[in-house]
Amino acid sequence: MSFAPRRSLPSALRAPAVLLVPLAVAAGCTSGDRPGPPVPSPTGEAAGICRELYGALPGEVDGQPRGEVEPETRFAAVWGDPAIELGCGVPRPEVLTPGSEHYNPVSESVDVNGVSWLLEKRDGGHRFTLLDREVFVRVIVPDAYAPEVNALVDLADAVRETVPEKPL
Repeated sequence: MSFAPRRSLPSALRAPAVLLVPLAVAAGCTSGDRPGPPVPSPTGEAAGICRELYGALPGEVDGQPRGEVEPETRFAAVWGDPAIELGCGVPRPEVLTPGSEHYNPVSESVDVNGVSWLLEKRDGGHRFTLLDREVFVRVIVPDAYAPEVNALVDLADAVRETVPEKPL
């Protein structure tokens, strides 16, 4: 395992944003009535990349078994309870969107096994958003899995194999 924190983002992320896809309504999860992860709705090339990533995702993340998302989708996945949530084809994060209220071109990021992620601390855990790739992938890791970055180790191979790097 290797990871290295970074403080500044690549110059390509400071360029004007192109919204990839809208975020759909939250879906229910099969374990009880608690809501599942928001399910993205990528289209075109992004949808194809997300389907490939979905097929390559591991059966376990940070020692937690993969669960099911209802309704069934190939753009989101969950592991464990509380759930580690993955969404593929999500919109560009506001912190990376020039002109947005929370834009910050030097947001904190982390490299895990050759994959770069935007790091955002949130109540109850961390949100990581894939950087330097053709589509945005979001991973939400609850505090129950501290250090939260460990979940990214198990996702790195699938990301490297299926989500093309975005040219700088």
